[in-house]
Amino acid sequence: MTGAGAAALGVIFGAAHAHTLILIALSAGAGACLRRWLAGISRNAFVQPFSAALLAGVVGAVAARLELSSVLHLVAVCPCMVLIPGPHLLNGTIDLARARVALGASRIGYASLIILMICMGLLLGLSFGAVSLPVSGPSYPVPLKYDVIAAGVAVAAYSTFFAMPWRMVPIPVVIGMLAHAARWATISVAGASVETGALVACLVVGTIVSPIADRLRLPFAAFAFASVVSLLPGVFLFRMAGGFVSLTASAGSASPELLVHTIADGTTAFLIILAMTFGLVVPRMCIKPFQRNLAKLNPRGSREHLSVRDI
Repeated sequence: MTGAGAAALGVIFGAAHAHTLILIALSAGAGACLRRWLAGISRNAFVQPFSAALLAGVVGAVAARLELSSVLHLVAVCPCMVLIPGPHLLNGTIDLARARVALGASRIGYASLIILMICMGLLLGLSFGAVSLPVSGPSYPVPLKYDVIAAGVAVAAYSTFFAMPWRMVPIPVVIGMLAHAARWATISVAGASVETGALVACLVVGTIVSPIADRLRLPFAAFAFASVVSLLPGVFLFRMAGGFVSLTASAGSASPELLVHTIADGTTAFLIILAMTFGLVVPRMCIKPFQRNLAKLNPRGSREHLSVRDI
């Protein structure tokens, strides 16, 4: 499922050739096996994502040297995107919104360290082949049907990562496909930016998932994040990290375009993450009081649906 999820992300970001998708799937699958093996010999929480990202970088460097693919950034980046700790970022944002500052800051700090380890592993793996990520890249349009189907595959993959019962997997898959269709329409039809597309998709997911997660007694963060995993700005984060490395290595002789593209990638990634958290958290905070009021009006019926967290 890790290989299938990474290949689906490749389709969403414009990988059109079968051999490119096979390379992405094999790299991500090998990284998953490596992480499972490392889990048995080390308890360090950062060794697994670093090693999997390092492997993805090496595979991307080999693919570039042998000219196996024309989209190097997708071969190297897509296996790393499945490593991003989205639920920690979302839970941390929810905690900050509820004034649980210490817990929220801890979760966001932990997620940031994992993302830093992923960036380090990816860039180190690429450096073995003297290859660097392009700071800016073209945008590849994807037809609606391929975009929606690939989003469903990615959602199914992430649902398995969170140990979701198989009978419940179709629910986030359908929600994620609907959200991606809304994003595609917002960007391709309305001509909006990627940040606005992420906001619209997450508003749809947050509104639908909040009552369903409570009804099925599932964790909202994992349930919602699985539905919007394909919206993560992993490509922008990794390109920003590569741009900073290039700026450091240039020793003051970097071109102004490199600096501009690096800042633009970082700003885009920040705005997408902000739009995603806003779109998921605000509907949750608005719907929750109505559910509590309904529970007060019908105490006998609501008692059967109390979750362990509410108790």
